[in-house]
Amino acid sequence: MGILSHPIAVIATWLRELFLGWGLSEGLTTVLLYLIGAGALATLVQVWVIFLIWFERKIIGRFQDRLGPNRVGPYGLLQPFADLIKIITKEVIIPRDADKAVYLLGPIIMDAGVLAIWAVIPLMPMVGMDVNVAALYTIAVGAFATLGILMSGWASNNKFAMLSAFRTVAQMIAYEVPTVLALLIPVMLAGTMSLQGIVEAQHVWYIVFAPLAFVIYFIASVAEVGRTPFDLLEAESEIVAGFHIEYSGMVFAIFYVGDFLHAFTIGALGAVLFLGGWRGPGAEAFPLLGLLYLWIKAFLVYFLVVWARGSLPRVRIDQMMNFSWKFLTPLALVLLVVVAVLDRFVVDLGLWGRALSHLMANVVIGWLVLRYLDHYDKVRESKRQMVAQPGQYPVARPPVPVETPTEAAS
Repeated sequence: MGILSHPIAVIATWLRELFLGWGLSEGLTTVLLYLIGAGALATLVQVWVIFLIWFERKIIGRFQDRLGPNRVGPYGLLQPFADLIKIITKEVIIPRDADKAVYLLGPIIMDAGVLAIWAVIPLMPMVGMDVNVAALYTIAVGAFATLGILMSGWASNNKFAMLSAFRTVAQMIAYEVPTVLALLIPVMLAGTMSLQGIVEAQHVWYIVFAPLAFVIYFIASVAEVGRTPFDLLEAESEIVAGFHIEYSGMVFAIFYVGDFLHAFTIGALGAVLFLGGWRGPGAEAFPLLGLLYLWIKAFLVYFLVVWARGSLPRVRIDQMMNFSWKFLTPLALVLLVVVAVLDRFVVDLGLWGRALSHLMANVVIGWLVLRYLDHYDKVRESKRQMVAQPGQYPVARPPVPVETPTEAAS
């Protein structure tokens, strides 16, 4: 029952005793345990990407009335392995005038930034690094992916890759703001920046408290990652595949893995912040159940990312920037202020009274936003009709000159 109730702790204790039995010092043993844990977690999430690639190709095929992978293995399950073998055997071609060191370091930094987020994601009770500023940490290390893209675009010595890198800066700055504002809402509700503390505080999921915050977090995170409909970083028709146009072989595969892993990381963070993380029936007694609950919740959010990719068209760069600065950011600021003020007055109403009060506030804000969007759409449509059909509206004519008495006499 011991290994079933907490397998990670049992394995860690066994390894510690083994290393100490070999005569290693306590400090070196601790370092080795951290390295083994980090390696196991990094391997787990990157191997999981193989399934994500198959799932995304399959489900988008169904969305678009195609079969998707269906030749290699049952239901095409072995297709990702065939693609992996193919890409490993391809030659890595480095452009002649590229900055080789930065060129090769870019994809590594991008992938490492995504993996670093998983260091603080609470997979189950009492597992993972319980950092007291974990929410801030996820934002900081998440920017490493953007830095990797910038390095790759600059070092490739290609104008299309460089243009994509410029777009990365604009897109990252625009959508980092609403992401942070939305993330602050569960931090305020839980009273801690520790992700483990946020999970433990969710006796009622925070998506019930603040559904609008979850929507803002989801949209802003998808845009920050550069997924459809915000995939301006890889607009093939405009910048020829974007920042990784000069990459091939295994170096390109690192970008590919990082993209899918980052999309699933959005789901994992969304599950931790708004869906209760590992919390569920029996999770405290059997931590493996907590891992299963977290994975299911993360996969549900990831499914929404795939759904958006298979359904929505790409937006223009001006539409993307306007949507962030003129809509998402003001809405996130209003929601943050309302949650902060309201929570001071409803803290004594009990758990469900507090939750329902915040939910009603979100419903009111959502209704006002929909009314505003409806009015804005009508005004735009009216202006568009005036421009398209100018003959139906009175046109101001220049005044007719009137002769003065002097001019009439002459």
